[in-house]
Amino acid sequence: MKKDIHPDYHMIDVKMTDGTVYQTRSTWGAEGESMTLDIDPTTHPAWNGGNSRLMDTGGRVSKFKNKYAGLGF
Repeated sequence: MKKDIHPDYHMIDVKMTDGTVYQTRSTWGAEGESMTLDIDPTTHPAWNGGNSRLMDTGGRVSKFKNKYAGLGF
């Protein structure tokens, strides 16, 4: 392997939508930072069989629905 071309892997905390936290290695952020997920395997329809608990954080879902209301979604 070539030296000094690969990203630095370090430990971060990942906070799921239900509040659980786990540690993993990542190139995101810095050592010890915390990543908070909006969508994870417990809420995404692809993993839970279509039942979605979509959380509207900051009105983003409402903005999307209003913007594309005329398209028949």
